[in-house]
Amino acid sequence: MTSGGLSTWFMCITISVIGLLVLVSIALNAASLHIINTRFSEIKNNDGTQKTTLYPSIITSTTSHTSLNLTLAESVNIADLMGHLKEFQLIATAENGTRAINTRGFNRTLNYITDYLSANTNYNVTKRYFSIRNFQLGHNPIFVSSINGAINNYIYSTDLSKADFYHIVYSTSANFSDYVSLTAIPNSGCSDADWAVANPSPAKRVALVKRGICDFQQKALLAANYNTTALLIYNDGASPDRVQPIAISLDQSNALPALFLSSNLGQALANASKNLSANTSVRIIIDLIDIPPYPVGNICADTPTGDITQTIVVGSHSDSVPAGPGINDNGSGSAAALALAVALARLFQTSSYAKYQYRIRFCWWGAEEVGLLGSDFYIKQAKNSTVPGERIADNLVNLNFDMLGSPNYIFGIYDGRTLSNATPPIAIPGSRKITELFHEWFTIQNLPRDNIPLHGGSDYVPFLAAGVAIGGLVSGAGTIKRQEQCDRYAVLLGPDPSCISNAPLDPCYHKACDSIWNINVFAYEKMVQAAAYALEYMARQDNLKEWLYPTTEIERLNQQSKEQSKFNSVNEYFGMPYF
Repeated sequence: MTSGGLSTWFMCITISVIGLLVLVSIALNAASLHIINTRFSEIKNNDGTQKTTLYPSIITSTTSHTSLNLTLAESVNIADLMGHLKEFQLIATAENGTRAINTRGFNRTLNYITDYLSANTNYNVTKRYFSIRNFQLGHNPIFVSSINGAINNYIYSTDLSKADFYHIVYSTSANFSDYVSLTAIPNSGCSDADWAVANPSPAKRVALVKRGICDFQQKALLAANYNTTALLIYNDGASPDRVQPIAISLDQSNALPALFLSSNLGQALANASKNLSANTSVRIIIDLIDIPPYPVGNICADTPTGDITQTIVVGSHSDSVPAGPGINDNGSGSAAALALAVALARLFQTSSYAKYQYRIRFCWWGAEEVGLLGSDFYIKQAKNSTVPGERIADNLVNLNFDMLGSPNYIFGIYDGRTLSNATPPIAIPGSRKITELFHEWFTIQNLPRDNIPLHGGSDYVPFLAAGVAIGGLVSGAGTIKRQEQCDRYAVLLGPDPSCISNAPLDPCYHKACDSIWNINVFAYEKMVQAAAYALEYMARQDNLKEWLYPTTEIERLNQQSKEQSKFNSVNEYFGMPYF
């Protein structure tokens, strides 16, 4: 055979092999989507073995009760959504089972999002980094108590089921040379009134505070204001999953040593401290080694058209917790924002779909799981910016999507009617209108829904604290589903074997099993369609600013300036995402 014939033969073989690989790839993708959309009764363990779950089947029908009236919602493709989740799962599987910040899994997630946007849209895509304080424990913390002279040593373990106490992220170091007296703060330590009546005064003593009512950072801020030596937070024992110590984080600016105790240990110390003659005191040793900070990225993608001084921000966080791949929390929100961004870009490329008068900015926040740091960084940058399009006043509204596919789902709507009196008044009317807007969609679709109180916990918080109206959806985390909810949903949806009362909405919340098998595809599709409905509705308003903010822009900026003096950081308003 001549060299030319050999080359031709080799080329034919190569093309055939490539074609075969493409067909195999298509078949595998189709098979994956078929598996995802098929009812299942098991979730996989980390080692690939099957683990029985509470959910005998996952409802995956995509048949709606009423046809959608808005184009963007109709353009959302469930196959695209699940395809993105599959990619996130593949990334996590290849990178030690996680997509947490400061891991290759997180960095690869950002690369996937930016690459997909660049290939499928003409948006202006930016990636901005911020630094996170980093440290490691020199050795396991030590916690010892003295009650009536009796010394008790307690167990520290990374296996929280065996631990009496656990370290708190962004605690400071401590090395008590002697025992320091303890003061138990009454109620939940969420107000000045609680701390002012504490007996003895907590000044220069270790403060003991029960979990609940407010966020952990608020407790830490009050502890610092009352000049305490250290802070102990203990679980409240309100349910079986609130007994052992848990892993939490305070703000990076925290200046107190802090530990988290089990409910049994905390309550025992609280009871002992009531007897002042018992001289209840503790000794704490926390050895922290500061190591260089590491960068974490935010991604934002802007539509090339629309008024840059009137921006609708659609946000979701891109990081998981270290314990798992985070496909529901929050791969589901990340994939939703990505699918919406691409669907909108494709519509804008047609002649029949009019472009919006407002700029749409899709953002993926980093480091939500350690304290809403990415969205907080964005807002702080906006407050300091004088560049048109980047100022805080240029952000009209934030739509936040965090956990949209929980297996034992609810259709949860952020309830603007539950905003506290501390909320900047300028943000309240618009937030309430967005709540009503989401209710309208679920009513049109003849779907049930639940109102979710706005008590912090996700990336809408920095926007709200800055006086920006917000709205969003959530399908549920570790909250227990009530029988009343199952009954109410069954009236509209029919009997649903995936609705399990007295079980968590997401049994894999912050766990290794939060994989692609943890998604209720039916609920996920409906939630993303609702997100599309709200986005398109607001983007088609003739005067969205007036719709969201009944006052004039000058009044809004004046009010915002007053509120900013009260809330200089997200943690002063709502704080951390764990309660």
